Amino acid sequence: MDPGQRIAELEAELAAKDARIAEQDAKLTEQAAKIAKLERDVAALLEKLGRNSGNSSLPPSSDPPGSRGGSKGKSTKGKRRRGGQAGHRGSHRSLLPAERVDDIIDFFPVQCEHCCEKLPQTPDPLARRYQSTELPAFEPHTTEYRRHAVECPRCKASTCAPYDPDKIPSSPFGPRLMSAVALLTGVYHLSRRRTVQLLSDLVGVKISLGAVSAVEARVSEAVVPAFDEASERVAKAAVKHTDGTSWLLAGAMVSLWTIATACATVFKIVPNGRADTLRPLYGKMRGILVSDRATALNFWAMERRQICWAHLLRKFVSFEERAGPAGDFGRELLELTGIIFKYWHDYRDGRLSRDMFVTWMAPVRLQFEALLERAVAAKVDGLSGSCEDMLSHRLALWTFVERNDVEPTNNHAERELRAFVLWRKRSFGTQSERGNRFAERLMTIAHTARKQSKNVLELLTACCIAHLDGGSAPSLFEPERAAA
Repeated sequence: MDPGQRIAELEAELAAKDARIAEQDAKLTEQAAKIAKLERDVAALLEKLGRNSGNSSLPPSSDPPGSRGGSKGKSTKGKRRRGGQAGHRGSHRSLLPAERVDDIIDFFPVQCEHCCEKLPQTPDPLARRYQSTELPAFEPHTTEYRRHAVECPRCKASTCAPYDPDKIPSSPFGPRLMSAVALLTGVYHLSRRRTVQLLSDLVGVKISLGAVSAVEARVSEAVVPAFDEASERVAKAAVKHTDGTSWLLAGAMVSLWTIATACATVFKIVPNGRADTLRPLYGKMRGILVSDRATALNFWAMERRQICWAHLLRKFVSFEERAGPAGDFGRELLELTGIIFKYWHDYRDGRLSRDMFVTWMAPVRLQFEALLERAVAAKVDGLSGSCEDMLSHRLALWTFVERNDVEPTNNHAERELRAFVLWRKRSFGTQSERGNRFAERLMTIAHTARKQSKNVLELLTACCIAHLDGGSAPSLFEPERAAA
């Protein structure tokens, strides 16, 4: 064979081998990319599977049975037993004052235990008192209104008494009964069917499911002035807490938000959680807003916000549970956060003066922000982006240090929202816009009234009476007027 031809054949075979090797390298590269993607997906799924109320924004009610968020790895050694502990003073039922007691039964000794002399029944101002409280047998009070037709003795024509809407109620249910129905469904979150059963068993009132719905609509309209009063008070507050969650309207996802202050709480159900939808809820945007890092709230000036450190703490816990650099950064962030909360608790409990608290927080603040910057520079997947977002909220991280009326957490709003979250789990939301208005108004009235130490049923009853009579609605914030 010609040497040149043989060389050409060998070169062709070598080129074919190189092509096969390149093809295999390409397949290996593709497989390596797929494996890397699958590993990231598995890590993301495992992280999602491990989410609980201790390392994410999930509510405690989402934790699986038998677990407590954030308790992973904690020792149970030394855990206190259930019930009262040794040395605990205990609590005892307080006796009602004498003017609030309905009946008094006195017992007097018959004779002297020393000389057997007969004793007179002389009242003892320091008599030993015992009280027993009982519910009376409930009997609904029904008033019947009759329009009589009377025959004229002269012309024998029959004349019926005219219908007077000012004297004959338009509803078959009185204001207190309507308020009780609204309290059961809108505050205690009983279903309408359960409400019907309870009213029948407890107080002997027969009412239909449709009538319950109609009563809800009436009470919802009656409490509008009180709801508007609470909204106005919240809008003017110097410090307000806000948080949001999902809600269901006829099976469709909508958004539920709360704005809470020390004296009032307002709930509002809106179509979505976008900024243009939420902005009108906050009025003229006065005061400090305490919240998480929701981007929908970025319309509020950053220097007049406080980002929730409990929310950040849960995020750092999720970092710490990862392997590699993310876990290392998570541990450092948790250590600094622990110092921040230690200083805050010492200041709040009076163990640290205000000036000392501000002084001690200054170096911790610098260390924390420097650590976030290092985490951003490290470009760690799933961590650096979050830390960069935290740095974009830098001005809102330390408002609680600069002002003594601001707390570092948004626990207030989260606690207020919890009742609504549990309601959603049981009832799957509402079925109409009218239902939305009823839910947000009744919950607003109830939470605000309790903050004002007012009886919710009495307040609802006063609202219904004012609405039926055309009088002025009672105030949620003014002292209650004494009954005439």
